[in-house]
This record gives sequence, structure tokens and C-alpha cells, in this order.
Amino acid sequence: MRIIAVIPARYSSTRFPAKLMQDLGGKTVITQTYEATVATHLFDDVFVVTDSDLIYDEIYKNGGKVVRSIKDHESGSDRIAEAVQNIDADIVINVQGDEPFVNKSNLEKLIAIFKEDMNTEVDVASLMTPIVNWADIENPNNVKVVVDEMNMALYFSRSVIPYKRDSNVDVVYYQHIGIYAFRKKALMEFSTLSMKFLEAAEKLEQLRYLEYGKRIKMAVTEELGVGIDTEEDLKRARLLWETR
Repeated sequence: MRIIAVIPARYSSTRFPAKLMQDLGGKTVITQTYEATVATHLFDDVFVVTDSDLIYDEIYKNGGKVVRSIKDHESGSDRIAEAVQNIDADIVINVQGDEPFVNKSNLEKLIAIFKEDMNTEVDVASLMTPIVNWADIENPNNVKVVVDEMNMALYFSRSVIPYKRDSNVDVVYYQHIGIYAFRKKALMEFSTLSMKFLEAAEKLEQLRYLEYGKRIKMAVTEELGVGIDTEEDLKRARLLWETR
């Protein structure tokens, strides 16, 4: 089984433009993320995929592997599919470009799903974490997921799912952590499928997989990544980097 990591890296960002090119420990955020991913020794290959000349040149000059994204895409899955279409791989794992503190344990959980999937029933693997704060549960920016007894995803929503009708019923709420691992075959098929109404309504690309009958298996984690979405996040990341 050949497993690769792909790090999507867009230069533009609504909340924090050029965040991937900011300095972190003497290197750019995207370079630190790339090198940390390689250093996990979990992958047969690691690639950055970008539509930015600046990021492309940054990775290339530092000896990394980088693929240029040519088309505009509706989703991250579409962008990754374009990048890996001519790359030899069985499993493709999406690593977030703005999370330089790469969590090896979480990546191992995703890889384990496919290694244990002897009947090749899983198309996509992803992560979820328990949430108990009601404000977090109600927040539409926190995507919730419900699963069956085998941790196969039944549905993802920005709404509160499941709805707790009776107060005496114990309910565990899970927030989806948007790190994905794909069978390459499922990823390439995804890129040929049109958006259906559930994805359009919720603006959640993972629903396209479910709407077309693909199977997503979830792994539980309580180890959340350190993302850089704002300048304040960058300041915290720099402090954390210094104390590592």
C-alpha cells in the first residue's frame, strides 16, 4: 500500500492573507509544515500543491516536492485530485498547510483505518472529537457528525445533530475535524461527480461522498491541531515553537 501526503497551500486567505509565507522559527509556515510531515516517516512521499508562484518557489528552493494547481476548484478534494492524478498512490492523506505542529498520532489513526480495512469497504477516513460545551455544539461553524456503531459516518451538519428530544437520553456530540485520507480511486471519482443538494445546502464537500454512496469512516481523537488562521494564532504559534 503506497501512502502519500498532500499539503494544499493557497497564498490568498480571507482572514489572514499570505499566512503560509510568514516566519515561524526561521522558516516559513508552509516549509515548517512540509518538513514536519516528512519527519513523521509515515509516508512514501509528501507533496505541496499550490496555485501560488511564491509558495511553489519556496518549497522548490528548500528541496521539497511541489505540484502546481492549475484549475479553480469547488473543494479541497477537487484540488487534491488534480494534483495526484498522475502520482502513484493507493492512499492520499490531506495535511493542513497552516498546521505546522503536525500531529503524528492523528495521521497514524487515519492510516490504520485503511490498513485494517481488509475488504476495502472504506473510501474516506477522517477525524472527530467529542464536544460538550453547548455553545460549541450550536455553533454552525463547528461541523457535527453522527456515526453508526462501526464509526461509519451517517451524516455531517452545521446544525445540532442528533436532536435531543428527551432530556433523559445520553447523547455524545462529535465535531468533525477536517483532515481527510482518501483511497485514490474514490478521490478521482469524486472529482467527476457533480454537487448535489445536501452539499450545496450545507456547504460541506464530505456530503458529496455520502450522497453518492461512498463510505467515510471516522476515528476519535482528543488531540487537536494548532492552526494558524489569524495574526494572533501566529503569535501563539511562535511562542509554542520557542518552548518546544
